[in-house]
Amino acid sequence: MKTFMAKTEEAERQWWVVDAADQRVGRLATTIATLLRGKHKPTFTPHADAGDFVVVINTDKLQMTGDKLNVKKYFRHSRFFGSLKEKTAAQMQAEDSTFIIHEAVRGMLPTNKLSRDLMKKMKLFKGAEHTHSAQKPQAYALPKKK
Repeated sequence: MKTFMAKTEEAERQWWVVDAADQRVGRLATTIATLLRGKHKPTFTPHADAGDFVVVINTDKLQMTGDKLNVKKYFRHSRFFGSLKEKTAAQMQAEDSTFIIHEAVRGMLPTNKLSRDLMKKMKLFKGAEHTHSAQKPQAYALPKKK
């Protein structure tokens, strides 16, 4: 018996729409990372890009549990002395809410060249409208909150 190895060129890709309204950031990010990698398919291969495209809408309505909006911080640094900048999650959500989910998904993907290609398949939008209706994306049913 031979082991099946999926090839990137032969992958059948689908387009999914994920509504981020009233969803927790971490749980949403794990679902998106699973769809991007293709772990929900029986043909999953770790070294091949066999995942789907994901369109995330309503990123401005994300939720965080506890006091994370005020406590969680995002840092950036330009490698010059004294250039460390920090913003809280509440400031980032007001400024660019797509950044929060982008960083959460990026942290859940493997750190290699493949993850850069996977991140290009995720499209983020602040509101309920998106520009990928020509691809006929299907709505992805997220698990219910407890």
